Amino acid sequence: MTNTNHIPTAGVSKPLPPKTGPLGLTRYQWAVLFAAWVGWGFDVFDGLLFNFVSTNAVPNLMHLSAKDPNAGKIAIYWTGIGTSILLVGWALGGLLFGRVADRIGRSRTLMLTMIVYALGTAACALAPNMPVLILFRFIASLGIGGEWAAGASLVAEVVPEKRRVEAGALLYTSAPAGLFLAVFVNSLISGTIFKDNPDAAWRWVLASGLLPAFFAMGVRSFIKEPERWKATDEQTRGKISELFQPENIRLTISGFIPALTVLLTWWTCNAFLQVIAGNLAMEHGKALGWDKTQINGLKQDWITIGSNAFNIGGLIGTLLTIPAAKILGRKPMFAIYWVLSAAALLTAFGHRWPAETQLLMYFPIGLTVFGVFGSFTFYLPELFPTRLRATGAGFCYNVGRLITAAGPILIANTALKSKHFLDVSLHTMFYLGFIPLVALLFLPLVIETKNRALAD
Repeated sequence: MTNTNHIPTAGVSKPLPPKTGPLGLTRYQWAVLFAAWVGWGFDVFDGLLFNFVSTNAVPNLMHLSAKDPNAGKIAIYWTGIGTSILLVGWALGGLLFGRVADRIGRSRTLMLTMIVYALGTAACALAPNMPVLILFRFIASLGIGGEWAAGASLVAEVVPEKRRVEAGALLYTSAPAGLFLAVFVNSLISGTIFKDNPDAAWRWVLASGLLPAFFAMGVRSFIKEPERWKATDEQTRGKISELFQPENIRLTISGFIPALTVLLTWWTCNAFLQVIAGNLAMEHGKALGWDKTQINGLKQDWITIGSNAFNIGGLIGTLLTIPAAKILGRKPMFAIYWVLSAAALLTAFGHRWPAETQLLMYFPIGLTVFGVFGSFTFYLPELFPTRLRATGAGFCYNVGRLITAAGPILIANTALKSKHFLDVSLHTMFYLGFIPLVALLFLPLVIETKNRALAD
């Protein structure tokens, strides 16, 4: 009798495993990471465009001459107000769309939020006055706040467990990429195409915020909802009240403490980076008796120098969270970044350095204050179960912005009332360096998630 135990059955074959590429990710997993990466990069791009043009937009909308001695002061004031409104809308959008992402899905929410912030930012270009511009900026901020939770949850649930840290950090490299794009667009439009017409340049810079809408249309065509999310019970998805129940409150506190620390320092620093650079240039140009065109050219150059120093530092710092988190763990990583953040801030703003030195000192600030942000795209999703992941991560990452919103307003009001508003702004920002040191006292409340599987 013929032994058939080893005869292959005709027509039956095992499905081949999907081909993997770099980091052991499949092409689809890389596509998901790319979609979330572009979404977050454009998110940052749209969110910060106004900061690049405020020194021209505010005087234009307030009918002030660029040579008006109060123009720079008023620009700082409205930048502070605009940033605070942005942060409030960002927080509300994060809470709203975090829950939406748990209810209707990650990819749907990613597309929806990108369209909201693209249309809102582009509408700012049509604003006839500052209140209308602030209103459109608020609408954009709702989408900006919601995109992060959807994208971070999508990536965390699709990539393999062992590559979650790398994927999360790579996802956040889109933030400095978005800032580099904003620097390039502003330099191209304000410094080249419309260099002799700053009143038109700022509107075209903001109009470029429409770019993400075109990409958003394609997201739903190739990005599916994660299997983890589809397996959850629809009736139990995304209830904010659950974050404060006994079994979840420690998770919420653990995510909120580091997020609040970084938000307070990063946003107050970054909100005024371009304005400080612009005002340093105006101060320098006026002292030399330069005309409006010469001052505007120097302003764009120095904004580019400071922004690039900050962004390059942020990109390197984000990538360094990978070895720090995987080798040392999440808590030691936060401790190291907070100590170095304090050192960078206290050094940069504790002394009035020569203007270009002052701008280059944004590199260590970016390396530390900006860099540690890269950890939230893997750390916050690690804390929460699937049905609550976007809601919890969105809450922790965004609700601190309501507190952070007070910082830009405080600096703006202080600067507005001072005769030496630039020095006062720099001095006020010196005290930001103590925030990471205070956060170290609360480090015992932060949960270590190293080597822990993503909870279902």
